[in-house]
Amino acid sequence: MNTFALLLATALLAGPAAVFAHGSETHDDAPKAAAVKEQKPWGIAGDASAARRTITLDMSDNMRFTPERISVRRGETVRLRVANKGQVMHEIVLGTPASLDEHAQMMLKFPTMEHGEPYMAHVSPGQSGDLVWNFNREGSFDFACLIPGHYQAGMRGTITVTQ
Repeated sequence: MNTFALLLATALLAGPAAVFAHGSETHDDAPKAAAVKEQKPWGIAGDASAARRTITLDMSDNMRFTPERISVRRGETVRLRVANKGQVMHEIVLGTPASLDEHAQMMLKFPTMEHGEPYMAHVSPGQSGDLVWNFNREGSFDFACLIPGHYQAGMRGTITVTQ
């Protein structure tokens, strides 16, 4: 069972109280769980102490990331600092086009779904957050804001991982 289907099944079994986190609420008071290091096609959660470079990505209400394209080296651990320059909640989710499309469709059906995988960061208006990731696989991967309507409006970008 894939991660999204498992998350959906868990949420449905737990009832509606278990699925409130997206939208315009803040996540500042939410308890932070330790990141689970699970290998993904686009890499694995990184240790903050191993990050030698910080890349700042601005998110805005024009439904764009700036920059929209970034490049990293295979094996590099990078701190992605996401700054929400807008007036509404935004997020960044790393993935493949297929995984982001699947997750975006689920978000349309369940817009208040709660999740906190280490390849995601939710950022309240005027705030910033960090995502630390080890890009240990070469290729072209994507990042997007999957809040309903944002992805569909083109809020996405590309990460190229080279040797």
